[in-house]
Amino acid sequence: MIFPFTIIDLTHTLSSNIPTWDGGCGFGQECLHDEATTHGKDETFRIMGLHMEAGIGTHMDAPTHLYKDGTPIHALPLQDLCMPCVVIDVAHKAHANYTITADDILAFEETYEKIEKGMCVVFRTGWARHWEDRQAYHNNHVFPCVGEDVARLLLARGVRALGIDTLSPDRPENDFIVHKLFLGQGKVLLENVANLSSMPATGAFVLALPLKIHDGTEAPLRLVGLVMRDAVA
Repeated sequence: MIFPFTIIDLTHTLSSNIPTWDGGCGFGQECLHDEATTHGKDETFRIMGLHMEAGIGTHMDAPTHLYKDGTPIHALPLQDLCMPCVVIDVAHKAHANYTITADDILAFEETYEKIEKGMCVVFRTGWARHWEDRQAYHNNHVFPCVGEDVARLLLARGVRALGIDTLSPDRPENDFIVHKLFLGQGKVLLENVANLSSMPATGAFVLALPLKIHDGTEAPLRLVGLVMRDAVA
């Protein structure tokens, strides 16, 4: 049996040089064991230790990230983490101070299809081109973001998740309104999404699998797109 999907990796690789919200280093690893003796045998097992913040790289924000009584990472239903996905591409006009508006949503729907209940909506702003330069990507928290009107419209459509290829759908000046609206309604946010140029606008799925951290407010995420093979043939 042939797997019916082409798999698109939408996840940035974690390293000590990645951009983070506070501009510092949010991830590190070290070799804890690299000796040629393991339990008296000759095999060499290299054992790594990790230290990191939860909200780094391509990651998920759960409702409890902002609301104490919200759903934590470990309690998110697995069936809710595989979703039909639409990618709204505004990269041709987005700039550092660009705010995605409801008009962008309506223009997308006029060209493609109406956004439906249970979908994941991901915005491609093109900002991921700065990922390898963490100062440019961070840019003092100035990057393309999502407007309040967009968040309210998507919630009215009944979407399950919102993603973006920047540090956040909010800039601090917006008082984190998108976080408040989405997480307040039990939805999840996907931040620092990678490789969106490889995804079709419609017809794909995303599989969003965070580390299953007990009472986690955020978690690093292995995010993949699933595109029917016929659609990419």
